[in-house]
Amino acid sequence: MLEAFLGRLLHLADPTLPIGGYTHSNGLETYVQQGLVSDKESADQYVRHNLWYNLKYNDAALMKLAYDATVLHDITTLRELDQECNALKAPREIRQASQKLGLRLYKIFSRYQQTHPLVTAWETCIQQKEVYSHYCIMYGLFAAVMQIPLVEAMQAYYYNAAIGMVTNAVKLVPLGQLDGQDILYYLHEDLVQLSEESLNMDRNLIGLCTIGFDIRCMQHERLYSRLYLS
Repeated sequence: MLEAFLGRLLHLADPTLPIGGYTHSNGLETYVQQGLVSDKESADQYVRHNLWYNLKYNDAALMKLAYDATVLHDITTLRELDQECNALKAPREIRQASQKLGLRLYKIFSRYQQTHPLVTAWETCIQQKEVYSHYCIMYGLFAAVMQIPLVEAMQAYYYNAAIGMVTNAVKLVPLGQLDGQDILYYLHEDLVQLSEESLNMDRNLIGLCTIGFDIRCMQHERLYSRLYLS
């Protein structure tokens, strides 16, 4: 018997959602131009390191906390998490990208949850310019509102991030299509382990900074030529 939430999860985590994700490389374009990512092996390393040392302690962890806050109907905590996410994103382009993606995600899924009190309350916060609506916060909010189990929502969140990075690497390095599929296929066990560890993240570790990643994202603002907005 198929799980009722599966269709909603596939919709929420769909990398082809019209929110503009394809316009952002999240700093990968800088790595490629500087020759730090230049082939299948270095692209695989970039994706893995980004998942394990950046996403795990930042957006994925905040997504989980946003999910928990939504289950508790805690709008105050949701707003605080949104503020924390904004403060943790030092590179301007990445901060703005997260806000744009989150707002567009909200515009899509809020239309189907107009009677939910937390969605209504968040709409008021947006209108009063009290929140940024970062992507990870909005994803956690709607995953909980749509009653998608947290474990599955977390793994889909990681998969969405991974496939975005792989797709960008295929275009930018460039790699062959099968190279990209190889990287993604051999990430599956990592995605499961990352999801499990993210469910029990030490709150004191959330916000760990990956200096190299942040620097490359900042350098992207001044690249000679750019295909991506971030």
